[in-house]
Amino acid sequence: MRGFDSIDRIGVVGAGTMGSGIAQVAATNGYDVVMRDVETDLVEEGFETIDESLSRLVDGDALDREAADAARERIEGTTDLADLADCDFVVEAVAENMDVKRDVFGDLNETVDEDVVLATNTSTLSITSIASATDRPELVVGLHFMNPVPVMDGVEVVVGERTDDEVVSLAHGLAEALGKETWEADDKPGFVSNRILMPWINEGIRAYDERVATREDIDRGMRLGTNVPMGPLELADHVGLDVCLDATETLHEELGDRYTPAYLLRRKVEAGDLGKKTGRGFYEYE
Repeated sequence: MRGFDSIDRIGVVGAGTMGSGIAQVAATNGYDVVMRDVETDLVEEGFETIDESLSRLVDGDALDREAADAARERIEGTTDLADLADCDFVVEAVAENMDVKRDVFGDLNETVDEDVVLATNTSTLSITSIASATDRPELVVGLHFMNPVPVMDGVEVVVGERTDDEVVSLAHGLAEALGKETWEADDKPGFVSNRILMPWINEGIRAYDERVATREDIDRGMRLGTNVPMGPLELADHVGLDVCLDATETLHEELGDRYTPAYLLRRKVEAGDLGKKTGRGFYEYE
């Protein structure tokens, strides 16, 4: 396994919301980054997301323009997985689908050096199962960033059945080098974050569907009553209703009926109302 001091170049597989955020945070903290997705258009969309995020940070005086420009120059985009061959650490951030992730990890296993740690940003899926697609399960770890990655301080480090203790320490150290704080979870469904968060969102949706209160009062009540920055319906829109449904369905399959997805959540996803990214979810957005 490569030590922490040898990590200079980080590979990110996936240029979507999470992948682009991880790439941005790594680059702003001095790492060279290779961000890969399967189509050029998806890579370009990832760069657009990064540019917008960096501009917001500059406008808010959280980052100066020179540092933002330097970070942007450290990120290389590609559609060729082979371009990650010389990376010292790789984070996967593709769709929350076990078959897709196992395919990616199988390909990465053949692409990068045998001593490179492979991390997955999965929010609910088994690290152990993903790792079994490789011949280095001891070098596979969960590194679950929170959304939006450039803003949220937390990263969940998830330990698979075969994950080496040194890899766990490396994951904590790298997350901290990216300016994050970490907590650790065993490889059980939903880990800490989504095991608790998804039923909270799901119950908020049920409360709205059953007319317990308006959407505004549900969110306002949770913000004022529990000191969270967003209520469950706001947060669902921000995360993406499709992402919430996928996570809840995984938890339902693994843990039983207490995680049954709310009817209204499923209906909105079927209608294509996925939250901020489509302009309509529980609220409407420009």
